[in-house]
Amino acid sequence: MKPIRVLQWGLGAMGSGMARLMLEKTGLKIVAAVDGRPDYVGKDLGEVLDVGKQLGVVITNKPEEVLIKEEVDIVILATTSWTKEQMPDLTKIIKAGINCISIAEEMSDPEAQNPEISKQINELAKENGVSVLGTGVNPGFVLDLLVVTLTGGNHHVERIEASRVNDLSPYGPTVMKTQGVGTTPEEFRAGVANGSIVGHVGFPESIHMISEALGLGVDRIEESREPIISKVHRETPHVKVEPGMVAGCSHIGIGYRGEKEVVKLIHPQQIHPHLENQDTGDYINIFGKPEIHMAIKPEIAGGVATMGIAVNMIPHVVAATPGLKRMIDLPVPAALMGDSAYHRRV
Repeated sequence: MKPIRVLQWGLGAMGSGMARLMLEKTGLKIVAAVDGRPDYVGKDLGEVLDVGKQLGVVITNKPEEVLIKEEVDIVILATTSWTKEQMPDLTKIIKAGINCISIAEEMSDPEAQNPEISKQINELAKENGVSVLGTGVNPGFVLDLLVVTLTGGNHHVERIEASRVNDLSPYGPTVMKTQGVGTTPEEFRAGVANGSIVGHVGFPESIHMISEALGLGVDRIEESREPIISKVHRETPHVKVEPGMVAGCSHIGIGYRGEKEVVKLIHPQQIHPHLENQDTGDYINIFGKPEIHMAIKPEIAGGVATMGIAVNMIPHVVAATPGLKRMIDLPVPAALMGDSAYHRRV
């Protein structure tokens, strides 16, 4: 079996992690790497990944030099959270006739907020005979695909309530800023108002995906963001939080059908939640016939699982029909363990 040839575009924490994971998979081969960091350009990928050997892949900041259909089967794009920001790069990939997996949160279901762009991507992908998927741990798995899968035995579903309680402590300064960690309550509310504090990116996408899969008829989505005020001192390498300051963001998204609440997603994220006796976990409650309640404790590890899901979906995307795909449009992900896993999917 010939390995699937991969171009890794973006070598931040997620991109580098996915590249290291792909090196462990016998059915995948990294053949090119793109990144804009001046200190990465011209270096061997093995040096940047610190894997103790040369990989024979030189990092470039000129994607047009490596976007070669005859040499690359798929691009893993790890550059931004936003569909509009990613469109120029995504367009280059699609027009080159190469499949793509993006971990941009909004790409998990672009139609939810950007229907015109979604249509454009879908049509462009079909014209060029490639498939495009947006995925990650959330959105892409915990609060959408996993929810949909759990309803597989239901006769009917009245409403869904799911929550993901996680620890922000491992993340860097960018995440701390977008979650409002280290601000005063007044600064937090001002940040929400001006858009600098966004909380979780992906609720409209997850709610739209669930509604589409189940036929819930969601016609309106509302979101709210509230500060999680710390009662104790908390600290990470990137931020210090004193009592009375903001330790995180409690973000809620609700999907309505008319005036009826049919999907409610809750995502409180904060640094060191254990300091105030808050356990982490993923919780899904489905109200219907039958009623289902699932709890995973602690939460499915965010960064690690995003890397895993993106890599594990590679054979599915390569084998898919052309067009823009969502996780509900493709076979469910599973860990790629040995050659037989690739044979089942290609």
